[in-house]
Amino acid sequence: MGSRRTGAALSRASFGLFLALAAAVSAAPARAAEDCFLATDLESGRVLAKQGLCATRHPPNSTFKIALALMGYDAGLLKSQSQPVLEPPEGADLSRPQTRGPQTPRSWMENSVVWYSQILARELGAERIAGYLKAFAYGNENMGGLKGEDEPLARFWLSSSLRISPREQIDFLRRMLKGALPVSAEAVSATEQLLLIDEQPAGWLVFGKTGTGNGRHADGSLDHARPFGWFVGFARKAAHTVVFVRFTTLDMAAPEPLGPQARRQAIAVLAPVLAAQAP
Repeated sequence: MGSRRTGAALSRASFGLFLALAAAVSAAPARAAEDCFLATDLESGRVLAKQGLCATRHPPNSTFKIALALMGYDAGLLKSQSQPVLEPPEGADLSRPQTRGPQTPRSWMENSVVWYSQILARELGAERIAGYLKAFAYGNENMGGLKGEDEPLARFWLSSSLRISPREQIDFLRRMLKGALPVSAEAVSATEQLLLIDEQPAGWLVFGKTGTGNGRHADGSLDHARPFGWFVGFARKAAHTVVFVRFTTLDMAAPEPLGPQARRQAIAVLAPVLAAQAP
């Protein structure tokens, strides 16, 4: 009981760290009803730390790469961390230098390369993706895109029709890690390898993916005064795994993409939460 109380106390302390960090990284007020941090134990589902309601659905944007990687490996389209090597197609968005030139599955995930996702989505096809989304119980499973949107198949997860809540992100990852999704164990293992990052808070390995996007105006155009960011993933030490999600959003244009900001916030808040867990 004593260690459990200690863990609860440290988790409560992490809320203060989280709020202080959020205030420090942005002078703009976040929409508190939509912001969320949630960490749960993989095996039991016990909530280790929570801030916000975490039930509102939002577009997954680049966090959808986790689901796409599972699909790609399960379908045999992705072969390893280094294959296939793909070249950017004509008309691809190459505005970020790291997205230019050939990309592997590993660099696709690390550099968050949209055009690689789009090639993979086209090769999977709408019918196969729809089947995976249903089997994954992935948010609202809506691939329809927005009114007037060109080629929904290549954009439905990008500030578009597909939406998922932070709580649903946790549920999806827990099912993935517990082998409860209808994909091969090899697909899960390969996807995990793509998600490993450098940070090791409290000595735990962290696996995760950021996502950055914007809300929409009534006419469907992007609203850059309503940015949002995700960082979703899991931390592992020995046989213990903690699944987490951070979602943040602002009411004004952000000076930097909110996905990387969400990652920094999540790592800072995770450190005391993870330190409180039994080894």
